[in-house]
Amino acid sequence: MTPRRLTRDDLDDCCRLAKDRGWLPERHKWTLLFEVGEVYGIDAPDGDGLASTTVLTRYGDDHAVISMVLTASRYGRRGLARSLMEHVLAQAGDRVVSLHATENGRPLYERLGFRTVGRVAKRTGVFRGEPSGRTRPATEADLGAILELDAELFGTDRSALLRRMPAFGEQVLVAEGGFGHCWRNDDNVVIGPVVARDEDTARALIGDLALQAGGEVRMDLDLAKDAMVRWADERGIGSPWEVSLMVRGGELPGDRARQFLPFMQALG
Repeated sequence: MTPRRLTRDDLDDCCRLAKDRGWLPERHKWTLLFEVGEVYGIDAPDGDGLASTTVLTRYGDDHAVISMVLTASRYGRRGLARSLMEHVLAQAGDRVVSLHATENGRPLYERLGFRTVGRVAKRTGVFRGEPSGRTRPATEADLGAILELDAELFGTDRSALLRRMPAFGEQVLVAEGGFGHCWRNDDNVVIGPVVARDEDTARALIGDLALQAGGEVRMDLDLAKDAMVRWADERGIGSPWEVSLMVRGGELPGDRARQFLPFMQALG
């Protein structure tokens, strides 16, 4: 039961493992994680797919994100998640490592040295509002400004990920002092990342992305941003499901106050 680096040939088994744990298969999301991250797994001893998975995504030399910590239900409580976590933490080196943890997973991460630094709520609904008149579709000419702003406010280099937004997502919008993106998951459209110099600009980007997407959208809201949470709730984005943002090895880089929505919880 030795960890190994997975390849795109293992994509179907990753989706099967997610479904085994009651998650959506999220094939589109997994495909992106294979492109920008390092997917590790342990093969099932019975020869039927994967027993466990974990993804490590590196941003520059100082930050990494761990996600998709899954263990097949028939192999639960055998230490596989811890084994994979220890493996990817070794790969991360001296980077600050972050992850989003459910209540079930949090005790393991605490034993591995992670601490909770915030709470994030997945909220879904059909957005009610009017177009802001402040945003426009991004063009190729906007990429340099997007990457420069993100490097300043996110605090480390995730340009390889952001360059994939036009092909991966539904829409990329820009405004003076901000940008936003949305992408289609199995059951809704996820809005993120949204990075902006102020909350009014972030609201304009989020609202316009939600209106253009139509139907149910998802936002992963930082519960420390009380006004933003109330604003979303007043516009029909409710049904919260909370997780803990956890960090190991130092402080998160960048300006968290101006990072309004993550790309997805799996990518920080």
